Amino acid sequence: MFGALPLWIYVAALAGGYLAGSIPFGLVLTRLAGLGDIRSIGSGNIGATNVLRTGHKGLAAATLILDGGKGAMVVVALKFLTDDPLLPLIGGLGAIFGHNFPVWLKFKGGKGVATTFGVMLAAAPLVGVMACVTWIVIALLFRISSLSALVALALAPVYAFFLGYPIESAMFAVLGILGWARHAANLRRLLRGEEPRIGAKQPAPSGP
Repeated sequence: MFGALPLWIYVAALAGGYLAGSIPFGLVLTRLAGLGDIRSIGSGNIGATNVLRTGHKGLAAATLILDGGKGAMVVVALKFLTDDPLLPLIGGLGAIFGHNFPVWLKFKGGKGVATTFGVMLAAAPLVGVMACVTWIVIALLFRISSLSALVALALAPVYAFFLGYPIESAMFAVLGILGWARHAANLRRLLRGEEPRIGAKQPAPSGP
Protein backbone atom coordinates (compact mmCIF):
# COMPACT_ATOMS: atom_id res chain seq x y z
CA MET A 1 0.00 0.00 0.00
CA PHE A 2 1.35 3.40 -1.03
CA GLY A 3 -1.38 5.37 0.67
CA ALA A 4 -5.07 4.74 1.21
CA LEU A 5 -5.32 2.96 -2.16
CA PRO A 6 -3.46 0.04 -3.75
CA LEU A 7 -0.17 0.95 -5.40
CA TRP A 8 -1.39 0.07 -8.90
CA ILE A 9 -4.02 2.81 -8.72
CA TYR A 10 -1.38 5.45 -8.05
CA VAL A 11 0.73 4.06 -10.89
CA ALA A 12 -2.30 4.20 -13.21
CA ALA A 13 -2.99 7.81 -12.19
CA LEU A 14 0.64 8.72 -12.84
CA ALA A 15 0.55 7.05 -16.27
CA GLY A 16 -2.79 8.58 -17.22
CA GLY A 17 -1.62 12.00 -16.14
CA TYR A 18 1.57 11.54 -18.15
CA LEU A 19 -0.34 10.75 -21.34
CA ALA A 20 -2.63 13.75 -20.91
CA GLY A 21 0.27 16.05 -20.09
CA SER A 22 2.34 14.91 -23.05
CA ILE A 23 0.01 16.56 -25.59
CA PRO A 24 2.29 19.31 -27.05
CA PHE A 25 -0.26 22.07 -27.56
CA GLY A 26 2.34 24.74 -28.36
CA LEU A 27 3.78 22.65 -31.17
CA VAL A 28 0.36 21.66 -32.51
CA LEU A 29 -1.04 25.20 -32.50
CA THR A 30 1.97 26.81 -34.17
CA ARG A 31 2.00 24.16 -36.88
CA LEU A 32 -1.72 24.59 -37.50
CA ALA A 33 -1.10 28.34 -37.80
CA GLY A 34 1.53 27.73 -40.46
CA LEU A 35 4.44 28.89 -38.31
CA GLY A 36 6.44 25.70 -38.65
CA ASP A 37 8.16 23.95 -35.77
CA ILE A 38 8.22 26.06 -32.59
CA ARG A 39 11.32 24.13 -31.53
CA SER A 40 13.29 25.87 -34.29
CA ILE A 41 12.92 29.37 -32.82
CA GLY A 42 13.81 31.15 -29.60
CA SER A 43 14.62 28.78 -26.77
CA GLY A 44 13.32 25.77 -28.71
CA ASN A 45 10.74 25.27 -25.98
CA ILE A 46 7.15 24.18 -26.73
CA GLY A 47 5.59 26.36 -24.02
CA ALA A 48 3.65 29.62 -24.13
CA THR A 49 6.65 31.88 -23.49
CA ASN A 50 8.42 30.64 -26.59
CA VAL A 51 5.21 30.73 -28.63
CA LEU A 52 4.96 34.41 -27.67
CA ARG A 53 8.33 34.95 -29.35
CA THR A 54 6.65 34.24 -32.68
CA GLY A 55 4.74 37.49 -32.19
CA HIS A 56 1.37 35.73 -32.07
CA LYS A 57 -0.10 36.67 -28.70
CA GLY A 58 -3.33 34.78 -29.34
CA LEU A 59 -1.46 31.53 -29.94
CA ALA A 60 0.64 32.10 -26.84
CA ALA A 61 -2.49 32.69 -24.75
CA ALA A 62 -4.13 29.57 -26.16
CA THR A 63 -1.01 27.53 -25.42
CA LEU A 64 -0.93 28.86 -21.87
CA ILE A 65 -4.58 27.98 -21.27
CA LEU A 66 -4.33 24.52 -22.82
CA ASP A 67 -1.06 23.63 -21.08
CA GLY A 68 -2.49 24.75 -17.75
CA GLY A 69 -5.82 23.12 -18.52
CA LYS A 70 -4.38 19.67 -19.10
CA GLY A 71 -2.80 19.69 -15.63
CA ALA A 72 -5.97 20.99 -14.02
CA MET A 73 -8.13 18.51 -15.92
CA VAL A 74 -6.19 15.52 -14.58
CA VAL A 75 -6.47 16.74 -10.99
CA VAL A 76 -10.18 17.58 -11.26
CA ALA A 77 -10.99 14.22 -12.88
CA LEU A 78 -9.21 12.28 -10.15
CA LYS A 79 -10.82 14.39 -7.43
CA PHE A 80 -14.18 13.45 -8.90
CA LEU A 81 -13.30 9.76 -8.86
CA THR A 82 -11.86 9.48 -5.35
CA ASP A 83 -11.68 11.10 -1.93
CA ASP A 84 -8.01 10.15 -1.60
CA PRO A 85 -6.08 13.45 -1.27
CA LEU A 86 -2.88 12.04 -2.76
CA LEU A 87 -4.19 10.49 -5.98
CA PRO A 88 -5.02 13.77 -7.80
CA LEU A 89 -1.58 15.12 -6.92
CA ILE A 90 0.10 12.00 -8.29
CA GLY A 91 -1.90 12.39 -11.50
CA GLY A 92 -0.94 16.05 -11.66
CA LEU A 93 2.72 15.16 -11.23
CA GLY A 94 2.33 12.74 -14.13
CA ALA A 95 0.85 15.52 -16.29
CA ILE A 96 3.82 17.76 -15.57
CA PHE A 97 6.28 14.98 -16.41
CA GLY A 98 4.31 14.37 -19.59
CA HIS A 99 4.66 18.01 -20.61
CA ASN A 100 8.35 18.10 -19.74
CA PHE A 101 9.23 14.75 -21.28
CA PRO A 102 6.59 13.84 -23.92
CA VAL A 103 7.03 10.45 -25.50
CA TRP A 104 5.84 11.86 -28.87
CA LEU A 105 8.76 14.32 -29.00
CA LYS A 106 11.53 11.94 -27.91
CA PHE A 107 11.09 13.15 -24.31
CA LYS A 108 12.10 16.73 -25.19
CA GLY A 109 9.28 18.99 -24.03
CA GLY A 110 8.69 22.18 -22.11
CA LYS A 111 9.47 23.34 -18.61
CA GLY A 112 6.04 22.70 -17.17
CA VAL A 113 5.27 26.06 -15.55
CA ALA A 114 1.76 26.49 -16.99
CA THR A 115 0.93 22.84 -16.35
CA THR A 116 2.24 23.15 -12.79
CA PHE A 117 0.07 26.20 -12.19
CA GLY A 118 -2.90 24.30 -13.58
CA VAL A 119 -2.25 21.47 -11.13
CA MET A 120 -1.94 23.94 -8.25
CA LEU A 121 -5.14 25.78 -9.15
CA ALA A 122 -7.10 22.53 -9.26
CA ALA A 123 -5.50 20.95 -6.18
CA ALA A 124 -5.50 24.00 -3.88
CA PRO A 125 -7.22 26.92 -5.65
CA LEU A 126 -6.15 29.68 -3.25
CA VAL A 127 -2.53 28.54 -3.37
CA GLY A 128 -2.71 28.37 -7.15
CA VAL A 129 -4.12 31.89 -7.35
CA MET A 130 -1.39 33.19 -5.04
CA ALA A 131 1.29 31.49 -7.16
CA CYS A 132 -0.18 33.02 -10.33
CA VAL A 133 -0.35 36.47 -8.73
CA THR A 134 3.27 36.08 -7.65
CA TRP A 135 4.23 35.27 -11.24
CA ILE A 136 2.34 38.31 -12.53
CA VAL A 137 3.85 40.69 -9.97
CA ILE A 138 7.43 39.57 -10.66
CA ALA A 139 6.77 39.65 -14.41
CA LEU A 140 5.47 43.23 -14.20
CA LEU A 141 8.48 44.29 -12.15
CA PHE A 142 11.24 42.57 -14.13
CA ARG A 143 9.67 41.44 -17.44
CA ILE A 144 11.49 38.10 -17.20
CA SER A 145 9.33 34.98 -17.46
CA SER A 146 11.83 32.53 -15.99
CA LEU A 147 12.47 34.70 -12.93
CA SER A 148 8.72 34.99 -12.36
CA ALA A 149 8.35 31.22 -12.58
CA LEU A 150 11.27 30.50 -10.24
CA VAL A 151 9.95 32.85 -7.56
CA ALA A 152 6.38 31.55 -7.84
CA LEU A 153 7.49 27.90 -7.74
CA ALA A 154 9.64 28.57 -4.68
CA LEU A 155 6.86 30.33 -2.77
CA ALA A 156 3.95 28.00 -3.66
CA PRO A 157 4.84 25.29 -1.08
CA VAL A 158 5.27 28.01 1.55
CA TYR A 159 1.82 29.40 0.75
CA ALA A 160 0.34 25.90 0.91
CA PHE A 161 1.96 25.12 4.25
CA PHE A 162 0.72 28.26 5.99
CA LEU A 163 -2.75 27.91 4.47
CA GLY A 164 -3.10 24.44 5.94
CA TYR A 165 -2.40 22.18 2.96
CA PRO A 166 0.40 19.91 4.25
CA ILE A 167 0.13 17.21 1.56
CA GLU A 168 -0.12 19.78 -1.20
CA SER A 169 2.79 21.72 0.31
CA ALA A 170 5.02 18.66 0.11
CA MET A 171 3.96 17.93 -3.46
CA PHE A 172 4.38 21.57 -4.51
CA ALA A 173 7.90 21.47 -3.07
CA VAL A 174 8.61 18.50 -5.35
CA LEU A 175 7.14 20.42 -8.29
CA GLY A 176 9.26 23.43 -7.37
CA ILE A 177 12.45 21.37 -7.35
CA LEU A 178 11.52 19.91 -10.74
CA GLY A 179 10.74 23.37 -12.09
CA TRP A 180 14.02 24.83 -10.87
CA ALA A 181 15.92 21.91 -12.37
CA ARG A 182 14.21 22.50 -15.72
CA HIS A 183 15.23 26.17 -15.53
CA ALA A 184 18.93 25.50 -14.87
CA ALA A 185 20.02 27.17 -18.11
CA ASN A 186 17.72 30.13 -17.44
CA LEU A 187 19.18 30.49 -13.97
CA ARG A 188 22.70 30.65 -15.37
CA ARG A 189 21.62 33.34 -17.83
CA LEU A 190 19.89 35.25 -15.04
CA LEU A 191 23.09 35.26 -13.02
CA ARG A 192 24.97 36.57 -16.06
CA GLY A 193 22.28 39.17 -16.80
CA GLU A 194 21.60 37.62 -20.21
CA GLU A 195 18.07 36.26 -19.79
CA PRO A 196 15.69 37.65 -22.47
CA ARG A 197 12.67 39.64 -21.45
CA ILE A 198 9.05 38.70 -22.07
CA GLY A 199 8.02 39.13 -25.69
CA ALA A 200 11.55 39.50 -27.03
CA LYS A 201 12.24 37.54 -30.19
CA GLN A 202 15.28 35.28 -30.25
CA PRO A 203 17.24 33.62 -33.02
CA ALA A 204 16.83 29.90 -33.62
CA PRO A 205 18.58 27.76 -31.02
CA SER A 206 21.93 26.28 -31.94
CA GLY A 207 22.33 22.55 -32.27
CA PRO A 208 19.92 19.95 -33.62
